[in-house]
Amino acid sequence: MLHGIDVSSFQSTSYDTDGLSFVFMKATEGRSYVNPRLTAQTKTGRDAGLVVGFYHFLWPGNLSAQADYFLQHTPEKAGDILAVDWETTSDGTHASNADKDAFIRKLKQLRPHNKVVLYTNRDFWLNIDRTSYAGDGLWIADYVTAGKPRIKAKWRFHQYASQPLDKDLADFSSKAALKEWAGG
Repeated sequence: MLHGIDVSSFQSTSYDTDGLSFVFMKATEGRSYVNPRLTAQTKTGRDAGLVVGFYHFLWPGNLSAQADYFLQHTPEKAGDILAVDWETTSDGTHASNADKDAFIRKLKQLRPHNKVVLYTNRDFWLNIDRTSYAGDGLWIADYVTAGKPRIKAKWRFHQYASQPLDKDLADFSSKAALKEWAGG
């Protein structure tokens, strides 16, 4: 298992990369938010030789516009991973299963050389999801023992803690295996 983290604008641009193999960064949300620290956070990850991923917090509706917005604000680089963050929004709603699936498919169509994964929490995966479509892999949030999320589905990434940063594991035998899977 490989260690990684998830950062957003709440974290420093010079986050600690010791012992990490990958980083996911929040890039965008809906059609109006861009992480103001994204460029510097990306540089930190790349300078440390990490596999880099970007995620978009999905809102209901306007999926094509959201996909375009996300991709306008993320570098197009082989080996980067794209992710859709599917959970409850600040107004208590969430994108539908069809919206989530369509968004993933749109990203795969627009960036066919990048892996696209679904990030969601255990409750959504078990109780909201009806299609089990996660693109190229599932990134599951379940704050339990690292590498032991309480789901039966195959997962690629497991977010197991949120303090002081979101801590994740990747189910790969080595960093080279992760890079090969990601296409880098």
